[in-house]
Amino acid sequence: MSREIQTLEQQLEARDPDVRLMLQVRNDVPGAFESLVQQYQNRLVGIFFHMVGNRDEAEDLCQEVFLRIYRARKGYRPRARFSTWLFTIANNLALNHLRRKGNAPATNSNAGQTGSQSVAAFGANLVGREGTPSSQVRQAELSDLVRDALSSLGEDQKMAVLLNKFEEMSYAEIADVMGRSPAAIKSLLARARNQLREQLEPYLLTGQRGAGG
Repeated sequence: MSREIQTLEQQLEARDPDVRLMLQVRNDVPGAFESLVQQYQNRLVGIFFHMVGNRDEAEDLCQEVFLRIYRARKGYRPRARFSTWLFTIANNLALNHLRRKGNAPATNSNAGQTGSQSVAAFGANLVGREGTPSSQVRQAELSDLVRDALSSLGEDQKMAVLLNKFEEMSYAEIADVMGRSPAAIKSLLARARNQLREQLEPYLLTGQRGAGG
């Protein structure tokens, strides 16, 4: 191993606790893989659910991500944040899954761990409104509306929005996951936000669904 690569690995290990955890997985430290699953399972299922629209399929894809990580553990060499590697695998799996299905996500309102509150907050924040709707009924309705709006986006737009809003990834990090330039991700997200805002703003301002709702 070259000194430059070794130095990069040491820097990543020092900065990223999940890199340290994955190195423990590589070294077969008892309980390390289970801790990694616990750390990311719900987050992955949430991303996959919004991508494919079906809870069971989302859980299957999540399981496949962890299976691939476990199989690849002995060859793991950190080159970036661990989450970048994990979500790169997730992105590729989601896109391949959607293409096999003909880009037609199933509709299943059982979001489970995605949670209506976080989805509703995402919709409210997207158009610059503080907090979430106070009524649980309205919160659930907004969550449904956000999911419908997300489903109208293209695959790449949807993944970029989910990584940016739910995983709080930067343009550069999303670019690494999706194999794009940061400038391309910035443009992709700007178009996606405008499209989502057009669909969500009438509801957030008036409490009424738009003409298409």
